[in-house]
Amino acid sequence: MATGPRYKVPFRRRREGRTDYHFRYKLILSRKPRLVIRKGNRNINLQLIVAEPAGDRTLLTVNSRELKDLGYEQNTGNVPASYLAGLLFGKRMKAIGETEAILDMGIHANSKGNRIYSALKGVVDAGIEVPHSPEIFPDDARIRGENIEAYRGVEFTAQFEAVREKIQG
Repeated sequence: MATGPRYKVPFRRRREGRTDYHFRYKLILSRKPRLVIRKGNRNINLQLIVAEPAGDRTLLTVNSRELKDLGYEQNTGNVPASYLAGLLFGKRMKAIGETEAILDMGIHANSKGNRIYSALKGVVDAGIEVPHSPEIFPDDARIRGENIEAYRGVEFTAQFEAVREKIQG
């Protein structure tokens, strides 16, 4: 480890690899709210966060577990659940008067068609303006869960469409 009078210890979150402060600084300079998407094994969280001098303020939070209240009985950590959570988030975001945001996916891997981009597609389909490239989204069959239905043999797409109609309705 470096020592000496000129050595500067990095911030703790930087040392842990949890925050990229250069990227965060660029997001804050845009003066737009951040669409923060974080994924876990069992669910996905979406938050709308505004940076203020006193600290970040969270305007809206949606967790994919909220889909259970709408009649979704499947796993809440997969691609279709991410899309539905994004759609629900986008509808609630429009209800509070926000129409644009910038994606903040943190340190998650940036791979085409993953759950983060599925949630982003749900937000965009709800009518929110988020800068993106359409090539990153998963294909529609995967979003509807046709691969899960083929693998597990359960009636998945009908339930997906029913919950989607409840959210959009």
